[in-house]
Amino acid sequence: MVKVMASGVFDLLHPGHLHYLRQAREMGDELVVVVACDDNVRRFKHEPVTPEEMRCTMVGSLKMVDDAFVGRKGDIYDIVRDIDPDVIALGYDQSFDENDLKSRLAERGISVEVRRVSQCSEDLNGTRKIIQRIIDEHDRRKSHEKDRDR
Repeated sequence: MVKVMASGVFDLLHPGHLHYLRQAREMGDELVVVVACDDNVRRFKHEPVTPEEMRCTMVGSLKMVDDAFVGRKGDIYDIVRDIDPDVIALGYDQSFDENDLKSRLAERGISVEVRRVSQCSEDLNGTRKIIQRIIDEHDRRKSHEKDRDR
């Protein structure tokens, strides 16, 4: 049984997330997903649109995911120890340097393979792109309404 661990924010689920999780699942027999806690999302990315528990429920409902739970603040290596995966699947756009991550895991006595998935070419494969498209559409409609009212 090969256990794969994937992690991410998963705010506004989109095709890029599905692509990542499908590829991660193909790396083994069981896929466990760590959904970033709100505090870490705020600290490293942006204000989350959806709360952590909601994001976790959505990810856990996907058929390729065997188990999902909200991560916690602190040392990221603690959660790796708890899950004890055979493989860590990194998203193509996650900021981890694979070699650095492998070294840090080895320093802590954690033996795990680190692999990166390939890029998703589908449109709107990023939460910030989706948000920007919504803002652009809103602005376009507002401008159209102003022009119509003149």
